Amino acid sequence: MPEISQLLGAMISYYKGDPRRIHHFIKVHDLARTIGILEGLDEDSLFILEAAAAVHDIGIRICELKYGRCDGSLQEQEGPELARDMLTAIGFDEKVTERVCWLVGHHHTYRDVSGWDHQILIEADCLVNLYEDGSSAEEIASAYQTVFATGTGKFFCEKMFEL
Repeated sequence: MPEISQLLGAMISYYKGDPRRIHHFIKVHDLARTIGILEGLDEDSLFILEAAAAVHDIGIRICELKYGRCDGSLQEQEGPELARDMLTAIGFDEKVTERVCWLVGHHHTYRDVSGWDHQILIEADCLVNLYEDGSSAEEIASAYQTVFATGTGKFFCEKMFEL
């Protein structure tokens, strides 16, 4: 089985020259991994979560080229196939690849959450986005109420933003 570090390296190569995007997915990966461990995910679920966190924004570049924007719904539309290509090239098995691609295609979908890997990916991405976007206290409080479901994600949000 390939290592997550290989996938992170491939994503760094994919986003070469774009340190902001590289920093973003590394932060999301690290938060997702930490939340997943603290929430007690089993080894297989944690591996899938980490892989999904690494590639969650892989669709941004193609969205910007094709559409001139990269909103969440476009990322969910364009990202899974790019993720599949990268995961397959590295040698990830089909079961892992399918779930990772599904997560990439739903990481901005906050309703009908399908599993803890989905929830934790959303929370980790939200934590990073709230910080990177310079969100207001009201936006942070709203996200806390509507997005976070894990005890660890809530704790991190409370401490990071002094809720």
